[in-house]
Parts: sequence; structure tokens; C-alpha cells
Amino acid sequence: MKENDFIYESNQVVEGQVKWIAPSNIALVKYWGKKNVQLPENPSISFTLSNSITNTEVIYSLKKRKKEFVDFDYFFEGNPKKEFDIKIQLFFNRIQKYVPWIKNFYFKINSKNSFPHSSGIASSASFMASLSLCLMDIEKNIFPEMKLDYFNNKASFLSRLGSGSASRSIKGPICIWGSSPSLKNSNDYYAVELGRNIHDVFKSYRDTILIIDDKKKKISSSKGHDLMKNHPFSNQRIIQSNENFDSLIHILKTGDLESFIKIVELEALSLHALMMTSNPSYILIKPETLNAINKIIDFRETTKTPICFTLDAGPNLHLLYPENFSSKVLDFINSELKIHCKKGKFILDKVGDGARKI
Repeated sequence: MKENDFIYESNQVVEGQVKWIAPSNIALVKYWGKKNVQLPENPSISFTLSNSITNTEVIYSLKKRKKEFVDFDYFFEGNPKKEFDIKIQLFFNRIQKYVPWIKNFYFKINSKNSFPHSSGIASSASFMASLSLCLMDIEKNIFPEMKLDYFNNKASFLSRLGSGSASRSIKGPICIWGSSPSLKNSNDYYAVELGRNIHDVFKSYRDTILIIDDKKKKISSSKGHDLMKNHPFSNQRIIQSNENFDSLIHILKTGDLESFIKIVELEALSLHALMMTSNPSYILIKPETLNAINKIIDFRETTKTPICFTLDAGPNLHLLYPENFSSKVLDFINSELKIHCKKGKFILDKVGDGARKI
């Protein structure tokens, strides 16, 4: 599909209510740096999660007077959240070309999370994915002949315009966003599933998220992406990420856990090294993040447990491990890692199948 394939025109009007749940995702190969409008500088791969979700409800009604902008009110967990309004308005401005009917409606948007927002656990991804799915659900009411593949691809396409990583929160268990010669159907405009050849070990992989800090991070991901435009290591990063992408595609099919661990941890540390060497530089990891990382490495080396860590753009750690090691890893978390978490909090999660309507 091409960009212009995602434009529907209609004068038909409807009103009602839709609800969708969309999960967060954790990138294994990170994308860091954007070009044009929300297009990635490099391809990325992620696990879709199950329990870290955003629940979004959209109540829509036809406006009495047509305007050239979108009318909406947004509520997070029952309360107005004005600081989110700017991001939502920007999203609506970007997608209006592809869903021109939205300017005819007033939207009341309600959302809630099962995990902390704005702390580096891809809450923007799950929210923008769930909001985009709600809009696609409304569009399907207008155009009931819409096919499922089109529905999902356009939902991913739209969500990308709100948060790049949101494009990977529509489907599961493993999604790819960004064009790569390694995969024929990969592209920069929407995410695609890896396919049927995933090794069984990764289909039930576990992800326990250690909440090191639940405060809003000082530098947003959008700002971090902008700082990559003149970064001294940007070209080398594109080369590195493409090489890791190609390697990981093979690993996800063969089940080579040792190589999986090496690439996933390299990607996490490379991401934060890029932040530290930006201009201006910034640091999102915390001392407790590093303390937990050292314990994870020691635990893996002494027990031969195939556990690894990764981080998104924040201080909170994702522990990734096969399902059959769950009991052993949970004992380790409770005895050694819990003390590094804010109020001892961690989230038990796993690889999932993507968003769903409720």
C-alpha cells in the first residue's frame, strides 16, 4: 500500500461510541532519529506486550456547524489532561488528510493506563494506537466494506503520525516498522508482523518491567529524536541498527538465545549512549537502573539463566526471558531487584497478540 491509499472521502455521518485496548511494545532493535513526517531513519523490531495497556473510549457526535479543525476534549483516568491536548491536536492535524471526515465531529476521548505514563514505557505508543483504532472503527461504520488488512494497516499508519512506535502496537507478537531489504513487505509507513517463522521460544517470551522511576522524564522521546539530526554518530548508528536488524531477524527464527541477548542489550546501551552524546547531552537512566543491570548480568553469568535487559527512552528496565524460567526469575526479582524499584513496583508482562476491541 502507498500513502494515498489511506484516504477515504465520504459525506455519510454517524454518531456513537467505540472502545479499544492497545498494548505497549518493547523495541528489541531501536529506532532513534526521524526523517520527514514521522518516518524512521532505521528499521526496528519489537515484542508486542499483553498487560501494559491503554484503554481508550471515543464518544463521537456530528457537529452542528462544520469547521476546518477537529473539536475534542480529552480525559485521562477521569480528569482533564491539558498537557496532552497539544499532542492530540498535532496528531489530528497530521491525520486529517487521511480521515477528512473527522472535522465533522466532536470527540470526547477517555483513556486510562495499566502502567505509568510518560516514564519511558511506551505509553504514547499504546495510547496513539488505541485512539487510531477507535477512529478506524468509526471509519469502518462509514465504510462497512473495508477489509481487515486495510483496517489494521491504516490503524498502524495513523498511529505512526502520533507516535512512531505506536505503529508497532496494533498487531503481535513481533512487529517490524521501517523499510529493510531483508523483508519484502517492510516499509516506513506502517508496521507489519514478522510472520509465521518465529521460533516457539519467542512466542511466549516474558517481559517483567522494573519501575525504577515513575516520574515524567525530563526529555521527551520527540526531543530526543530531533537531537539525532545533527548527532556526530547518526550515520554510524544507522549502519549498526541495520546490521543488528538483519541479525535479529535470523535469530528470531532460529531461537539462538545467546545471540539474542547480545544484540538486545547492545541496542539498549547504544540507545542511551546516543542520548549521552547528543548536543545538549542528557541522561535518563538512574543509579538504581545501573545497580539492577549489574545484578542481572551477574545472575546470568552465575546461574546460566538466559535473561537479558533492555530499556526504552527512560530509566525503567525490561527483563526478557523464556517462559520456562519464569519461577526462577521471579525469585531473583523478589530477592535482588525489587529493592531497586520505586516502592518495590514491577509489572509482569509477556508477548501478546496485539490490540482488541472491547
